[in-house]
Amino acid sequence: MASEMVMRALAAVFVFLLCGVVKAEGIADFEDLSLETQSYWNGSDGSGGFASGRAWFYNHYNTTYGSWAGFAYSNISDSSATGWTSQYNAITGGGQGGSTNYAVGYGYEDEMQPPTMILEEPTLVSGLYVTNNNYAYYSMRDGDMFAKKFGGSTGGDPDWFLLTMTGKDELGEITGSVDFYLADFRFADNQMDYIVNDWRFADLSPLGVVKSVEFCLSSSDMGTWGMNTPGYFVIDIVVPEPATLVFMGFGVLGVLRRCKR
Repeated sequence: MASEMVMRALAAVFVFLLCGVVKAEGIADFEDLSLETQSYWNGSDGSGGFASGRAWFYNHYNTTYGSWAGFAYSNISDSSATGWTSQYNAITGGGQGGSTNYAVGYGYEDEMQPPTMILEEPTLVSGLYVTNNNYAYYSMRDGDMFAKKFGGSTGGDPDWFLLTMTGKDELGEITGSVDFYLADFRFADNQMDYIVNDWRFADLSPLGVVKSVEFCLSSSDMGTWGMNTPGYFVIDIVVPEPATLVFMGFGVLGVLRRCKR
């Protein structure tokens, strides 16, 4: 009985420590970025990007047009706003897990420099959380003056909105890519069609050890000038490399086994 109580106590300690590792070793969570309430940063200071945790996020701000590409960050909580003015809003109304800040990515597949996350050192990234931006979400759901309603008038059009994440090593060589559908209407059963409106985990472990990750959007809704769907997405909490957690888990499991004996 005593040994069982010890094992339960150690298991509880393991869970506590595991949560601590996730918090302490997380690559980026954007909570270390300073913002006034209900505001955003879009690179207008000309800094070319921002750092969060152990990663740098590329930004390009065009002073002529007052426009930006790459990554911005925000804490705006209005999930009902629509149109271009909602380009800094996450459809979830906040960060993953109740956090405040999140990063907004903007860029199309033909961008010279896509939204890019550059790590301090080559790392095996477990993954990150992804959701839609308000502007893109409501455009896909309802249609607008530039883009179609996904599914069309009957709901049967096989539309899709895809985020592709490509890993690169220190030499700039591609290590792999991961696809994540922000909307998918290709199912035979229209009841299965969806547009993401919550935080979902994207597994990046297939990329292997990477120095950078590039983000690229593509869509079934294309026009003369390229993609019609607004080219925005939102990310939060880049999860720590799994090796850290595995090694820690082995150590605690070893203690548990010795106690059991």
